[in-house]
Amino acid sequence: MSIAKSPLARAVLIAAALATSACATVTRGTKEVFVVETTPSGARVELSTGQTCKATPCAFKVARRSEFVAKISKPGFATTEHRIITQVAREGAMGMAGNLLAGGVIGAGIGAGVDYYTGAHREFLPNPLLIVLERAGS
Repeated sequence: MSIAKSPLARAVLIAAALATSACATVTRGTKEVFVVETTPSGARVELSTGQTCKATPCAFKVARRSEFVAKISKPGFATTEHRIITQVAREGAMGMAGNLLAGGVIGAGIGAGVDYYTGAHREFLPNPLLIVLERAGS
């Protein structure tokens, strides 16, 4: 009997494909640390995700699949808003390629789907967000 025709062998192959899929999710995780620094420091940061920081410098752990807006404010300075986007990271693209290499056709489909859904193959741009605050009314 051929191994490919054995139900047990098929089950083992499918399990192996599932276990080795989603390479970017495994190697990079589904969240990224997003950093905000201002000059002068001590500004409040509010993300459209609902996260806040009372005084810069700040670090937030944000789901990689999320694009968001960072609002920065400090008394005496102009309030600014900055759109943070995601792009495919070099390491994320390699993780997606790893889905095909490690999981074959079945694993590539499953792994790529998981990585796409979680955003594990993406990174924030810009990160860190470096802002020089301007005095209000100037």
